[in-house]
Amino acid sequence: MKLLSLDETRRITDRVMSFTKADQCTVTLTGSRTGNIRFARNNVSTAGLVDNAQLSVSVAYGKRQGTAIINEFDDKSLEKVVRRAEDLARLAPENPEFMPAVAKQAYKPSATFSARTAAIDPDMRAQAAAYSIEASRKNKLVCAGFFTDRTSFETIANSNGVFGHQQATSLDFTCTVRTEDGRGSGWVKRSAGDFALFDPREASDVAIEKALRSVEAKALEPGRYTVILEPAATSDLIGYMLSGFDARQADEGRSFLSRKGGGNRLGEKLFDSQVNIWSDPWDKDVAVLPWDSATMLPRERMAMIKDGRVAALDYSLYWARKQGVRPVGSPGNMIMAGTSKSTAELIANTKKGVLVTRTWYIRLVDPQSVLLTGLTRDGTFYIENGKIKHPIKNFRFNESPVTMLNNIEEIGKPQIIAGDEVQYSMLIPPMKVRDFNFTSLSDAV
Repeated sequence: MKLLSLDETRRITDRVMSFTKADQCTVTLTGSRTGNIRFARNNVSTAGLVDNAQLSVSVAYGKRQGTAIINEFDDKSLEKVVRRAEDLARLAPENPEFMPAVAKQAYKPSATFSARTAAIDPDMRAQAAAYSIEASRKNKLVCAGFFTDRTSFETIANSNGVFGHQQATSLDFTCTVRTEDGRGSGWVKRSAGDFALFDPREASDVAIEKALRSVEAKALEPGRYTVILEPAATSDLIGYMLSGFDARQADEGRSFLSRKGGGNRLGEKLFDSQVNIWSDPWDKDVAVLPWDSATMLPRERMAMIKDGRVAALDYSLYWARKQGVRPVGSPGNMIMAGTSKSTAELIANTKKGVLVTRTWYIRLVDPQSVLLTGLTRDGTFYIENGKIKHPIKNFRFNESPVTMLNNIEEIGKPQIIAGDEVQYSMLIPPMKVRDFNFTSLSDAV
């Protein structure tokens, strides 16, 4: 499928607007071309290319709203999807929290597109998989992984004159390497918008080294330890916490940012002073679309945590109007400030501690404190006198990222973490954290 150009999508959205007599109309048109290769047990198992495009039309009569979706773009089909949305709107009950479509907006383009990523072909995907497979066989290891690349576009428009169109690219690579007897396991994840930033050899070598070093894991007593969390180990934990920055949840007493007696904790110092987290759609490493697709509002560079203080909350259109706050597009990425230190340097500065490659199977225990439980996996190691001494068995942990971000000793160099596993595109550093709570052992590798 040919990805639609700005002119082509404008013609489609204009035609949709011409067919409706509703009070308002909003349109989202998206399309993507996604290539992939999957390998397991040192062999390629599947490879493919998926093309798709979709048009969503939402219309309203007063506070009654209807939405319909179609993937055909001739005039007859466009009129059909409009009529379907109108019929649904007439049947729908009034929405007491209905918000009218936003007025015409200006969007500052962001660097979401890379020609090198868009040019990835089956040979390039095969080469990425081949290195993992050949290097694993050479080391008598077994690997499995998934490499996917995506080129897409999104167009938004409404009957108030809003129009935005932009292309984007991304790639995501994960690889798990295990010893033939299953006693050692290593894992790696790499994400990027630009193929030039991705090195499959470097990524696979990391997973292979961890697999080789994780054999003969020893049991360490559960308890509170100084830990070095690699970026992939913290991305989900911090993602859970950032979901609590929703202003309505905080104001209604449903998040850790709710203040006793009512209101929220905006402006309060809840984290270590080293903690700075912000959103920036124009960041060169994790650029995202300059608009919030749900509201069509422009995104802005927004500090969420500044020097440990809660600096901003995320308001929906409805809640912003109710609270008298200027609405802004919801963030699409999250960036945490770091240093130039590598994970190896954090290890070298640690007298005793635990290195965690990855966390998984994470579940929310208590939303009021963001207490999470989960497991480590694919490479957990004991550190002594600045060196990795030996692999250790995996742990279950019970920990809150709020507490974790109050116990920071050192921060390293941020790394891109994106893909299906995380809520936002993230730039997250490795962190050395004291008193991380491991509650029990896990025999899984």
